Amino acid sequence: MANDISPQPGIMEIALYQSGASHVEGQTNILKLSSNENPLGPSDAAKEAIRLAAHDMHRYPSTDHTSLRTAIGEVWGVDPDRVICGVGSDEVIHFLCQCYAGTGDEVIHTEHGFAMYRISTLAAGATPVEVKEKDRVTDVDAILEACTDKTKLVFIANPNNPTSTMIGERELARLADGLPSQAILVLDGAYAEFVEDYDAGLAVVEARENVVMTRTFSKIYGLGGLRVGWGYGPKAIIDVLNRIRGPFNLSTLALAAAEATVRDTAYLEKCRAENAKWRDWLSHALAEIGVSCDTSSANFVLARFGSSDEANACDEHLRGEGILVRKVGGYNLPHCLRITVGDEAACRRVVHAIGQFKGRRG
Repeated sequence: MANDISPQPGIMEIALYQSGASHVEGQTNILKLSSNENPLGPSDAAKEAIRLAAHDMHRYPSTDHTSLRTAIGEVWGVDPDRVICGVGSDEVIHFLCQCYAGTGDEVIHTEHGFAMYRISTLAAGATPVEVKEKDRVTDVDAILEACTDKTKLVFIANPNNPTSTMIGERELARLADGLPSQAILVLDGAYAEFVEDYDAGLAVVEARENVVMTRTFSKIYGLGGLRVGWGYGPKAIIDVLNRIRGPFNLSTLALAAAEATVRDTAYLEKCRAENAKWRDWLSHALAEIGVSCDTSSANFVLARFGSSDEANACDEHLRGEGILVRKVGGYNLPHCLRITVGDEAACRRVVHAIGQFKGRRG
């Protein structure tokens, strides 16, 4: 019997999200540098918080996340009443699209922007609009030129993934001030903690009613497996997002670990310093063997090769050595490989392997 069951418009245009690979058939000594994870892992404070919280797993978690929002407010100097917590910052991004974009609306992202912007836009029935970058850097003028009376959201990752580049506060403010009155600027700060003395655009958010900031515990805090993120913006917008948030979207363990880790500022500083040290080493070491990278502001580098064929061949060589990096052809960068900054041993191992590859082709 025939039926007329069909998904909402836009859903079938979504390509399934591909996460970083984690295994290679026949390899046991795997080095995973494909998902921008913190090689130091979570803090001891987070682990202890989970151990204690495990005794209460039979209880439903907090519905309003008051303790975590309070901790975020105290550490980052934000109003906890304007914080929303989600299952990673991905969920907050999804909330924004679901609440503010729909059929006939447009959502802007840059050509090398995070894949979830397009996915969440299509899921909401809206139209994604891709805007060119300038040498892998967000181009404010190009974004403003692309805005129309249909534009409802503009997503900017700063630092950006997978390019690792960023723009300054003055450019962010110029972008926010130049948007049409019905549009919201979303500053995705997933990698903001890796930048010394950067507030992830907080000053831009505080001074305006059309800017929202998103953050995550998955990167520098090492809690990717628990899926915790947060957003901050005008109270009116946060109130709207909370109306569609599931009442128990974060687990007891996730809430406890996130609160403990956000308060462990010493661990944050340690992770930032270690990342900066080995990020710089990795970039210079790659340059010495003929692989260029833009100056990175995150916990990864974007290694550029002469062609997509060379990048693919290098990826195959690395996989043969048990090293997993991220191909980024889906981000319009087919000639590049994104390499997470690991610990010392990891950085030396991946550079050695790429050096072997370049030597064979030289």
